Amino acid sequence: MALLQIAEPGMSTAPHQHRLAVGIDLGTTNSLVSTVRSGLAVVLDDEAGYSLLPSVVRYHATGQVDVGYAAKSAQNSDPHNTIASVKRFMGRGIADIEDIASLPYRFVDAPGMVQLKTAAGVKSPVEVSAEILKALRQRAEAALDGELVGAVITVPAYFDDAQRQATKDAAQLAGLNVLRLLNEPTAAAIAYGLDNASEGVYAVYDLGGGTFDISILRLSKGVFEVLATNGDSALGGDDFDQRIFCWMLEQARFEPLSAGDMRLLLTKARDAKEALTEHTEVRVTAVLSTGEMMDATLTQATFNAMTAGLVSKTLAPTRKALRDAGLAANDVKGVVMVGGSTRMPCVRQAVADFFRQTPLTNLDPDKVVALGAAMQADVLAGNRTGDDWLLLDVIPLSLGLETMGGLTEKVIPRNTTIPTARAQEFTTFKDGQTAMSVHVLQGERELASDCRSLARFELRGIPPMVAGAARIRVTFQVDADGLLSVSAREQSSGVEASVQVKPSYGLGDEDITRMLKDAFTHAKDDMYARALNEQIVDAQSLIAATRAAMAEDGALLDAAESAAIEAGIGALESLLSSPDAKSDHHLAIKRGIEALNTATTEFAQRRMDRNVRRAMAGQKLETFG
Repeated sequence: MALLQIAEPGMSTAPHQHRLAVGIDLGTTNSLVSTVRSGLAVVLDDEAGYSLLPSVVRYHATGQVDVGYAAKSAQNSDPHNTIASVKRFMGRGIADIEDIASLPYRFVDAPGMVQLKTAAGVKSPVEVSAEILKALRQRAEAALDGELVGAVITVPAYFDDAQRQATKDAAQLAGLNVLRLLNEPTAAAIAYGLDNASEGVYAVYDLGGGTFDISILRLSKGVFEVLATNGDSALGGDDFDQRIFCWMLEQARFEPLSAGDMRLLLTKARDAKEALTEHTEVRVTAVLSTGEMMDATLTQATFNAMTAGLVSKTLAPTRKALRDAGLAANDVKGVVMVGGSTRMPCVRQAVADFFRQTPLTNLDPDKVVALGAAMQADVLAGNRTGDDWLLLDVIPLSLGLETMGGLTEKVIPRNTTIPTARAQEFTTFKDGQTAMSVHVLQGERELASDCRSLARFELRGIPPMVAGAARIRVTFQVDADGLLSVSAREQSSGVEASVQVKPSYGLGDEDITRMLKDAFTHAKDDMYARALNEQIVDAQSLIAATRAAMAEDGALLDAAESAAIEAGIGALESLLSSPDAKSDHHLAIKRGIEALNTATTEFAQRRMDRNVRRAMAGQKLETFG
C-alpha cells in the first residue's frame, strides 16, 4: 500500500498544531503582511481586497485614528495630523531629517527621537509606526482566524541600532511578538531564490520609499551566503518626489506655501512619478488654496535628467558592495529588483547598464520582501524543520583580540554571515603565568591601538606552567541579533571567563567607511608595523629565556662564553630600544635574534645534556628501553 501524503514536506502533519506566524514589510510608502499557507507564502488582503496598506496615519482630536487609505485620502485636507513616510523618522533626531522645510508637519525636537505634534497630542515615530503594525496584526488575525504567535518584521540592512530598537518598540506597542528583525534584501532573496530554485551570484537591488540597500548573495540549492551589503538609509523614492516638487515650484513660481498646499504638491509629485513609469510624459495640474494654478507637462527625459544624481547615488554603494565581495559586475548572474521605486524606467535602465543585463522583475517588487519574511516566520514558529536556507546579517568589520606586541589577531573576518562561531588557541608568555588579559577589538588594522576597543576581561586561575605549555581556547560567538560573546577557557583546568558586547553599538555607517578606508590607506605601513612588532616579541621572549637560563645554569659557561652571550643580548636590546616601523628595521632585529641563537647554541646543548644525565642518574638502561 502506498503512502498518502497529507502535508507538505517539513510541514506539521496536524493542522491544529500549526502556529500562526506572519511576515511584515513595514515600508516607508506601503506596508504588507503575509503568511505561509499549505507551504506557500501569500500576502493577506484586507476586506476590500487590497494587499497594500498605505503607511499613513491620521490622528483626530477625539482620539480616533485612521490608518491606510482612509488616512491617505486626508493628506491634503489635514496635513498636520496625517503622517506619511514615518519610517524615515525612526530613531532620528530633528537634525538628521533632510528637506525638513518642505514637510508639512509640526516637529518637536525631543531627546533621542524627533516627535510630531498632532490633534491627539505629541506622537513619536514609534507610536505612529505602532498604529500601522496594529492594523496589519488585526488584518492577519481576521484572515487567519486566530491569535498570532509572532512576526518577522523586515528592516533596511543599514538601519542602525536605534532604528532597529525603535521598530521593536513599535511592534510591542502594537501587541506583536517579534520573532526576528530581518534585513529587507535578505528577505527578498529568500523569496526569490526559493521560488525560482536559482543558483549563482545574485545582486538584490532594493530601492524603497525611504531607503536603499544592495546585497550580493551566492545562492546554491536554496542555501544563501551573503557576500557583501551596502546602502543608504536616507535615500528612496521620496527623494524622487522631492525633485518633482522642486520642479513644480520652479515652473509655477508659487508664493510661500501653506501646509495643505505643500502636501497637495507632494501628492501631485508622487502621482506624476508613478504615471511616468508607464508614459513618456505626464500633465501636472494643481490649484492651490490661494487660487494659484499650475499646468505643465513633465517628460520622461526631464524627469531622468533631474533625478540622474539620485540614481547615481545608488550605484556608488553597489560598486562598493561588489568590491567588498571581490567580484566584478559581470560576475553577477542576475539582479533582483525590490521595492516600489524600482518600477521607474530610469532606475531599471541604470541598473541594466551597470550590470550589462536586464534586471529580474518576475516577482512583484512590492510583495517580495513580505513573502520572504513570512517564510522565515514559518520556520521560527516551528511549523517546518530545517532553516539552512535562511540567512541574516553580515559582520561589517573584523572582530578579534590583542596579542603580544600590541597586535590584532582577527578571529572573525568582516563580511562573515551571522550567526557564527569561531575559536582560536593561545598560550602563556612567561613561566608560571597564572592570568591572561583578553582585549576584544573591532577593525581591519594590524595594531590594536588603531582598532576599536570593545571590551576587556581577565582569565585567572591558570595553573602555573612553563611558558607555552598552557592551552587557552578563546571562542567568539555572534548571534542572529549581532550580540558578541567572547569566552576564554584554559583547557586542562577548565577555568573560564567571558564577556558580552554589541559590536554595532555606537557604530555608524561613516565609522565603518572611515575604518575600511584607513585599512586600505595604511596597508603598507601596517605590514611593516606587524613585521616589526612580531620580531620585537620574539626578541623579548628570547632575551627573557636566555637570562633565565643563565641565572639557573650559568656555571656551565666560562667567562668568555658568558661575555659573548651578554654581548648578543646587549646588541639585541639596543636594536629594540629604537624601533623604526617605516624601514626594514625588523630585518635587523631578525638578524640580531639569529646571532643570539647562534651564540647560545652550545649553551643550550650543554643544558640539555646535563638534564638528560640528571634524569638517567641511578637508573638501569632497561628502564628507558
